[in-house]
Amino acid sequence: MMKIMLSAMMAISISLILMLACTVISKKSILDREKMSPFECGFDPKSSSRMPFSIQFFLIAVLFLIFDIEIVIILPIISIMKTDPLIYWFITMSMFIIILIGGLYHEWNNGVLEWMK
Repeated sequence: MMKIMLSAMMAISISLILMLACTVISKKSILDREKMSPFECGFDPKSSSRMPFSIQFFLIAVLFLIFDIEIVIILPIISIMKTDPLIYWFITMSMFIIILIGGLYHEWNNGVLEWMK
Protein backbone atom coordinates (compact mmCIF):
# COMPACT_ATOMS: atom_id res chain seq x y z
CA MET A 1 0.00 0.00 0.00
CA MET A 2 2.87 2.32 0.82
CA LYS A 3 4.47 1.73 -2.59
CA ILE A 4 1.24 2.67 -4.36
CA MET A 5 0.90 5.90 -2.38
CA LEU A 6 4.56 6.74 -2.94
CA SER A 7 4.21 6.12 -6.68
CA ALA A 8 1.06 8.23 -6.86
CA MET A 9 2.71 11.09 -4.97
CA MET A 10 5.79 10.90 -7.21
CA ALA A 11 3.63 10.98 -10.34
CA ILE A 12 1.61 13.93 -9.08
CA SER A 13 4.70 15.87 -8.00
CA ILE A 14 6.51 15.25 -11.30
CA SER A 15 3.46 16.34 -13.29
CA LEU A 16 3.05 19.48 -11.16
CA ILE A 17 6.72 20.37 -11.59
CA LEU A 18 6.47 19.90 -15.34
CA MET A 19 3.29 22.00 -15.56
CA LEU A 20 4.91 24.76 -13.53
CA ALA A 21 8.04 24.68 -15.68
CA CYS A 22 5.94 24.87 -18.87
CA THR A 23 3.98 27.86 -17.64
CA VAL A 24 7.15 29.70 -16.61
CA ILE A 25 8.89 28.96 -19.92
CA SER A 26 5.92 29.81 -22.14
CA LYS A 27 5.16 33.26 -20.72
CA LYS A 28 4.78 35.76 -23.54
CA SER A 29 5.63 39.40 -23.20
CA ILE A 30 2.52 41.43 -23.96
CA LEU A 31 4.30 44.68 -23.18
CA ASP A 32 6.23 44.95 -26.45
CA ARG A 33 3.74 45.92 -29.21
CA GLU A 34 6.33 45.76 -31.98
CA LYS A 35 7.30 42.18 -31.26
CA MET A 36 3.66 41.08 -31.23
CA SER A 37 2.77 42.70 -34.57
CA PRO A 38 3.47 40.99 -37.91
CA PHE A 39 6.46 42.19 -39.89
CA GLU A 40 5.63 44.24 -43.00
CA CYS A 41 8.63 46.44 -43.72
CA GLY A 42 7.98 48.69 -40.75
CA PHE A 43 4.47 49.72 -41.84
CA ASP A 44 1.27 48.89 -40.00
CA PRO A 45 -0.45 45.94 -41.67
CA LYS A 46 -3.36 46.86 -43.95
CA SER A 47 -5.15 43.55 -43.54
CA SER A 48 -5.24 40.67 -41.11
CA SER A 49 -1.97 38.83 -40.68
CA ARG A 50 -3.76 35.50 -40.55
CA MET A 51 -4.54 33.58 -43.72
CA PRO A 52 -8.18 32.62 -44.30
CA PHE A 53 -8.91 28.99 -43.53
CA SER A 54 -10.70 26.85 -46.10
CA ILE A 55 -13.32 24.62 -44.51
CA GLN A 56 -13.18 22.27 -47.52
CA PHE A 57 -9.61 21.24 -46.67
CA PHE A 58 -10.67 20.56 -43.10
CA LEU A 59 -13.62 18.40 -44.18
CA ILE A 60 -11.46 16.37 -46.58
CA ALA A 61 -8.90 15.88 -43.79
CA VAL A 62 -11.63 14.61 -41.44
CA LEU A 63 -12.90 12.29 -44.17
CA PHE A 64 -9.36 10.96 -44.67
CA LEU A 65 -9.00 10.45 -40.93
CA ILE A 66 -12.20 8.40 -40.80
CA PHE A 67 -11.05 6.11 -43.59
CA ASP A 68 -7.59 5.90 -42.08
CA ILE A 69 -9.03 4.71 -38.77
CA GLU A 70 -11.07 2.18 -40.76
CA ILE A 71 -7.84 0.34 -41.56
CA VAL A 72 -7.01 0.11 -37.85
CA ILE A 73 -10.44 -1.38 -37.19
CA ILE A 74 -10.19 -3.89 -40.06
CA LEU A 75 -6.78 -5.30 -39.07
CA PRO A 76 -7.93 -7.21 -35.93
CA ILE A 77 -10.77 -8.77 -37.92
CA ILE A 78 -8.15 -10.86 -39.73
CA SER A 79 -7.33 -12.69 -36.49
CA ILE A 80 -11.05 -13.32 -35.89
CA MET A 81 -11.12 -15.19 -39.19
CA LYS A 82 -8.98 -17.94 -37.64
CA THR A 83 -11.08 -18.51 -34.51
CA ASP A 84 -14.71 -17.90 -35.53
CA PRO A 85 -16.71 -19.49 -38.33
CA LEU A 86 -16.47 -17.79 -41.69
CA ILE A 87 -20.13 -16.68 -41.65
CA TYR A 88 -19.55 -14.50 -38.54
CA TRP A 89 -16.58 -12.86 -40.21
CA PHE A 90 -18.59 -12.25 -43.38
CA ILE A 91 -21.52 -10.72 -41.46
CA THR A 92 -19.20 -8.47 -39.42
CA MET A 93 -17.30 -7.25 -42.47
CA SER A 94 -20.50 -6.72 -44.45
CA MET A 95 -22.07 -4.61 -41.71
CA PHE A 96 -18.87 -2.60 -41.28
CA ILE A 97 -18.59 -1.86 -45.00
CA ILE A 98 -22.32 -1.03 -45.26
CA ILE A 99 -21.97 1.50 -42.41
CA LEU A 100 -18.91 3.09 -44.07
CA ILE A 101 -20.61 3.29 -47.46
CA GLY A 102 -23.70 4.75 -45.80
CA GLY A 103 -21.58 7.46 -44.14
CA LEU A 104 -19.84 8.23 -47.43
CA TYR A 105 -23.21 8.48 -49.19
CA HIS A 106 -24.49 10.80 -46.44
CA GLU A 107 -21.48 13.11 -46.85
CA TRP A 108 -21.83 13.04 -50.62
CA ASN A 109 -25.54 13.80 -50.36
CA ASN A 110 -24.87 16.79 -48.04
CA GLY A 111 -22.34 18.21 -50.50
CA VAL A 112 -19.23 17.81 -48.39
CA LEU A 113 -17.31 16.22 -51.24
CA GLU A 114 -18.16 18.94 -53.78
CA TRP A 115 -15.10 21.12 -54.13
CA MET A 116 -16.65 24.07 -55.97
CA LYS A 117 -20.04 25.42 -54.98
